[in-house]
Amino acid sequence: MADPVFYTLSCALNVADIAQFTGSELLTKQYADRKIEHLASLDNATPDSLVFLEGKKNEAALSSLKAAAVLCAEAQASLIPEGVAILVSKSPQRDFAAVGRKLYAQAVHPRSLLGVPGISENATIHPSAEIESDVTIEPGAVVGAGVSIGSGTTICANSVIGAGCKIGRDCIIAPNVSLTYALIGNRVYLHPGVRIGQDGFGYVPGLVGLEKVPQLGRVIIQDGVEIGANTTIDRGSLSDTVIGEGTKIDNLVHVAHNVKIGRHCIVAGHCGISGSVTIGDMTMLGGRVGLADHITIGSRVQIAAASGVMNDIPDGERWGGLPARPLKQWFRDIATLRSIGQSKKEKS
Repeated sequence: MADPVFYTLSCALNVADIAQFTGSELLTKQYADRKIEHLASLDNATPDSLVFLEGKKNEAALSSLKAAAVLCAEAQASLIPEGVAILVSKSPQRDFAAVGRKLYAQAVHPRSLLGVPGISENATIHPSAEIESDVTIEPGAVVGAGVSIGSGTTICANSVIGAGCKIGRDCIIAPNVSLTYALIGNRVYLHPGVRIGQDGFGYVPGLVGLEKVPQLGRVIIQDGVEIGANTTIDRGSLSDTVIGEGTKIDNLVHVAHNVKIGRHCIVAGHCGISGSVTIGDMTMLGGRVGLADHITIGSRVQIAAASGVMNDIPDGERWGGLPARPLKQWFRDIATLRSIGQSKKEKS
């Protein structure tokens, strides 16, 4: 349940409002005017909270449910105890999240983490920077020459926006972010400690050791991208590093120079994507996946956690293992190793 110290309601909703907003069917119309004050889990519900039920895993918790209303599938409506408003939904969790975004808008798009919107006199802003209306820039932030920032965007404390960078509208640049050589679209969320646009890892052998290869590209981040805390994205060497529209990247991920990630991809924590990798649309990388350089991963690909990928993967395939191979082959290999180990154990 949301702590009121940190999360305040953005609006007032009753059960009928939620039914209309989500398109769910209200079976218990006598509770249409009941107010919803909180979101909660099934085992943490109070008489003024909304909960959701999806799948059979948590059905046992319904017997003691004390919520104001529940979003559930039609097949589970008969399991809801009396006194709880029933909202039948085709996707209860998705609708629950939508209600949460409406009730707690500040949690999704904080206008200022310090609670003070507007441009601070303690921010350093170059005179040539172009800043649209309704922008918040917190104390300690640095905005360089030729930067442009769209309306509704927040630059949080101690973040640095390097010369020439462009940031679209309704973005959140969280505290201690550094942004250089980058073009950022609309509705982009960079979490604390994100580093965008630093040198790629490029060296060639010289007469007296390794010599640096100039990194002359940019980072282009398209609309609706979210990048987790302490993730690093290098700028390109000659071409650009590109993060496609709607892609979500978790914490502690490294994206090397010249990488191209498609639209609506998911990259879980601790992944490492080597230079010049191309990833198609709607591809999912599990935690700690490593991709070797200069390979191509297709669209709608799924790669299991902790896999090491050294080869191209065609569209729509599921791979796993180290080295990674198609999932069915990986499972067969594991089964074979287990049977060999069991045979040796029995012989000994």
